Amino acid sequence: MRVFVTGGTGLIGSAVVAELLGNGHTVLALTRSDASVRAAEAAGAEAIRGDLADLDALRTGAGRADGVVHLAFANDFSSAEAVANAVAEETAALAALGEALVGSDRPFVTASGTPYVPGRASVESDPVPTEGPVGGRGRAVTAVLDLASRGVRSSAVRLPRTVHNEGAGGFAGLLTHIARQSGVSGYPGDGTQRWPAVHALDAAVLFRLALEGAEAGTAWHAVADEGDQVRDIAAVIGRRLNLPVESVPAQTYGTLGPIFAADQPSSSAHTRKVLGWEPKHPGLLEDLENIQP
Repeated sequence: MRVFVTGGTGLIGSAVVAELLGNGHTVLALTRSDASVRAAEAAGAEAIRGDLADLDALRTGAGRADGVVHLAFANDFSSAEAVANAVAEETAALAALGEALVGSDRPFVTASGTPYVPGRASVESDPVPTEGPVGGRGRAVTAVLDLASRGVRSSAVRLPRTVHNEGAGGFAGLLTHIARQSGVSGYPGDGTQRWPAVHALDAAVLFRLALEGAEAGTAWHAVADEGDQVRDIAAVIGRRLNLPVESVPAQTYGTLGPIFAADQPSSSAHTRKVLGWEPKHPGLLEDLENIQP
């Protein structure tokens, strides 16, 4: 099928585009810069110029496609206002894409996040949060899944806290960045809190499987590592960067502090059983060995 992909030149998006092209699909990629156009075309996709705020470009892309995969998000967590603006932009984009697909029975796969459930690993049937700092994202994803009642084969691939490739990406990538800046490989609290993770190439396979066969209104977990302890993540980062490994205040991480400090493991047992998804690439701790000093 011809697939319209937003965020197709990012760490996850480039893997999804390659996975789609490698399995017989064609790709229309939303591109916001000349560099993104070149990257998309070099990968074998057709570029559609625009960004997430360009609702006309989104409607055009969806109208030309047999299915849509949404990955783009303004990953600015510098302040509560920046997060709110990013969520509002994505909410409008998802609404525009969804309306363009109503009544078509075409697939619409959106990226989401694995939810936090106190005391246990989250599962696919757990709802995403609709309140709090990123509650708007939860409400927007819920609205996408509700399109199942309006003739859209909508689904959500829930991504864990770290989607990685060659030691980069996700929350672990943020820990690495902060460690380089501060001179300390830090972790909040006692570091026993767990973060789920997945390799970008494995996540890409799940996006394709959901696009091709997920039932309308369903959510899936792209989780390979159910939960790595944050102090173990910090230990690898510290060793690779030759930096001390220490507990630091949660406030070190700004608006992400409460999320970084939470124990948030997640399971993908249902996803593996139903869609036949099986991660094959290195886990997070092994992949972090690729960090360059």
